Order: sequence, then structure tokens, then C-alpha cells
Amino acid sequence: MFMRQRCVQGTGRRHRLAFAAAGTMAVAALVTGCAGQGTSPAPGTTAPPAPATTAVPGPALVPGGVTEAQAAQLCTDLEGQLQSWRTYTPTIGKTGLNGLVGTWIAKNNLNALDFLQHRGRIDVITTAACPDIRQQAITALEIPDLASGLVGF
Repeated sequence: MFMRQRCVQGTGRRHRLAFAAAGTMAVAALVTGCAGQGTSPAPGTTAPPAPATTAVPGPALVPGGVTEAQAAQLCTDLEGQLQSWRTYTPTIGKTGLNGLVGTWIAKNNLNALDFLQHRGRIDVITTAACPDIRQQAITALEIPDLASGLVGF
């Protein structure tokens, strides 16, 4: 019986500690919330001027209207496929080109409709960013330009 009473007494003590901790946190939250409210400036005074902001230039664009990073990614993706395009038939390679360009457009949140209407943008981008890789892709796929290999773009 003595043990049970002791256990019950311990439970009550734990509850009091929990309530005390909760109360302390509530008071701390109240004090912290009120501390952020400052007094308003005296009438006739002005607030300090806001710091001047400078325009941060956006990422540099390459011909074709994409960023340098996006163009570099396209070139890297094309370069990664060159060997398989040399190995397989041009028809299979063109299918791979379409998948590669579609994936690249999606990954970079580019306007797919614009690329559908202006397939030559791919040639403009790759001519500016990686002309040697572009030429190797054209040779491997046996097409006059990359736009010619894009179906539905």
C-alpha cells in the first residue's frame, strides 16, 4: 500500500511540473510577442530612409533565349547520347533526340509550345553554346540540322 501511495504522489508531482513548464512557456511566448511591438516615432519626426536596392542582373542568355546553364545542360545531354546515336540507326537516334529535347524542355520549365513553333531554336542554342557537339549530332543522325530531326516540335 505504501508503494502505491508513493506512486500516486509521484504522478501528482509530475503533473505539477508539466503544468509549470507549460505556464512558463506561455508566459515566455506572451513576453516575446509583446517585445516586438515598438513605440511609434514622435509626431513631426520621420522614419529613417529605406536602404537603396540595386537591380540584380538576371542570368545571362545565349542566342535562342535560354540561360547559359540551360544551354550547357542541353549540350551535355547531347554529348552523352552521341555514342549511342553513332551505334544505332538514325531513325532510332532521332527518337532519342526528340526524347532528349522534350525532357530538357520539361526539366527547365521552358515553353514547349514555343519550341513546337520554332524548332530551329535548338539549332540556334547549340550553334552558340556547343557547335562541335551539334555538328557531331547532325552527322550521327544524318540530318541537315537538329530541327529536322525533331518530330512534333
